[in-house]
This record gives sequence, C-alpha cells and structure tokens, in this order.
Amino acid sequence: MSNGQANEGTRSFSISDDIFRQPGLDIFSQMVYIILKGFASESNFPELSVISKLGRMNDKQTMKALQSLVELKILPHKLFRRMVGDFQDDRLSWAAKGLLIFCKENPHINLHDLLELASESGEDEHSIRKALKELSQYGYLEEYPEWRQIAN
Repeated sequence: MSNGQANEGTRSFSISDDIFRQPGLDIFSQMVYIILKGFASESNFPELSVISKLGRMNDKQTMKALQSLVELKILPHKLFRRMVGDFQDDRLSWAAKGLLIFCKENPHINLHDLLELASESGEDEHSIRKALKELSQYGYLEEYPEWRQIAN
C-alpha cells in the first residue's frame, strides 16, 4: 500500500467499541462479532468454518461464541440458525432435535395428539415437555405458535 491506498482484498469498516464493554462476552465472542460486522450484509455471512479460520479459533469455540451472541440478543437467532443449521446447536439434546424434525413436519399438532404419538415410542410426558422447553428456551419454536403454547 502506498499513499494511503488499500489492497483490493482490504475492506474498510467501522464498529462501535461498545462490544468491548458488553458484560458476559469473552474474547472469542468479541472476535466473532467483529468478523460478522466486517461483512456487508447478513445475506453473505460466512460459514462457521470461515469464521473460525478468520478468528483463529476452532469450530467449537466459534459455535460457543455465536451462541453467546444469540443469548445476549446481539445476534438474531434466525441468523444463527441460518449460519449453523438446526442440528449443530450442541445446547439441544438429541430428543429436542428429533422433536424439532417432527415439529417441522407437523406444525399444527396439539398436546393430546403429541402425547399419544409419544407414548407409542416409549416416551413419557415429562421427557416430551423437557425437549419442548429446550426448543423454546433456545428460540426454536418462534415460528411455531402451537408448539410454543404446548411448551409453556
């Protein structure tokens, strides 16, 4: 670079330093935030592996950082889901992930029908409610009002 000109691969952007004063964020979450802010729009956010490489961290650290940003409502959950997929979220148990698949295929089921189907698999009401609470807690039932109602 000469005379203040940037390379073709260099991108100039500015972010607020508020991210450094946000309580509860570790260095990985801050780095992920900075990386995401470096992209022009949400539509071209990088994949998890790219964020990991740019942030010089492993995928597990990147995932935890993204989860932290979501929990603090800095990163929208829908964007998190689009970036990592529904089934890479390690906060969810296998039961919750299976129920999420069923939820997508049967968005309008009621509690009675759900429990009746669950009894055929050997699951009890407690385990179904536990999985539903997980899905609700981590924002997976936002677009399924019937399921959200069952969870509560």
